[in-house]
Amino acid sequence: MSEEFYSVIKLISGEEIFALVSIDENYDEPVIILQNPIVMSIINSPKGSYIKVKRWIELSSEDIFIMKFDRILTMSESKDAKLIAIYDNYIDSEEESENIVDMHTSNGKVKVTDQMGYISSVEDARKKFEQLFKINQGPKET
Repeated sequence: MSEEFYSVIKLISGEEIFALVSIDENYDEPVIILQNPIVMSIINSPKGSYIKVKRWIELSSEDIFIMKFDRILTMSESKDAKLIAIYDNYIDSEEESENIVDMHTSNGKVKVTDQMGYISSVEDARKKFEQLFKINQGPKET
């Protein structure tokens, strides 16, 4: 197996992916090994330009994929420090916040956590709003 390098890859399907890549020539036909492939797209808005990052295959729990060279239109090694930093930050944050859901037992539901914004129940919030409303309403003048 060859040395690992970051690469931008254009597939024959038209997709562009960014991944940590190594080439394995131990088979009859060499293959490319993609680690944590992601799709990056540039979004322009009046507030500036942003890069949207998402997993290449979103529903897979795997992080290593093997691809034959006949699926690749072109590939280019990337030494762009900004792209590599974005990639590494995304992979690190995805590993920290990954929610694995058992589709059979939980019907695909993810339990809400504090990090997702859950701070109280509906009943607690209703009571707090009622108290706040009563305090601000004060005595009525006749």
